[in-house]
Amino acid sequence: MKNFLVSTKDKIVKKLQSFSFRTGIIVLLLCIPFYILSFAQMALPISAEAKGVLWVVLFGLAKTFQYSGLSILGVEGVKRLKNFFKKKSAA
Repeated sequence: MKNFLVSTKDKIVKKLQSFSFRTGIIVLLLCIPFYILSFAQMALPISAEAKGVLWVVLFGLAKTFQYSGLSILGVEGVKRLKNFFKKKSAA
């Protein structure tokens, strides 16, 4: 069972890493609206149970997009992104 889970995880990561840098940035940026929605929905006039379910779903989606985006970018993509922001803040 453990080998099945490890091989499945490796297949998913390999598939994610086959996407482009631009796709990784887009997927990573998609986590922002879901983080905002996961906390903004607390202001809705609905039951506490519904708020809890919405929070779990929206926060889970935000985390999924975050980790998927980071897997797509990889180490080199994260370095490239950091360098972009360093150059932008220095200018």
